[in-house]
Amino acid sequence: MRDGINIERRNVPAAVICTRPFIPTAKAMAKICNLPNYPFVVVGHPIGSLTPAELQERAALALPQIIAILEGTASAGPQGSKGVR
Repeated sequence: MRDGINIERRNVPAAVICTRPFIPTAKAMAKICNLPNYPFVVVGHPIGSLTPAELQERAALALPQIIAILEGTASAGPQGSKGVR
C-alpha cells in the first residue's frame, strides 16, 4: 500500500493489489497516509502456492478493477474481484 501511495504522490498512476487477509493492514496504511479511501484491488489468498495458470486466472479476474483504479474511475476502498476464492 505504501509503495502505491508513494508512487501516486509522484504523479505516476498505481494500482495496489493485496490478498484478503491483508485488507485491514492495507486500510490502516492508507489511513496513516491520510488517504483512508485509497482504492485497492483484493484477490484471494494465498497466491504463492498457485500454478502459473491459476495465478493468470486470478490476474484476469482482477484486471477490470486494476484498470478502473488506473483510470481513476474506481470507487473508494477495496475492490473485490468476483469469482476469486
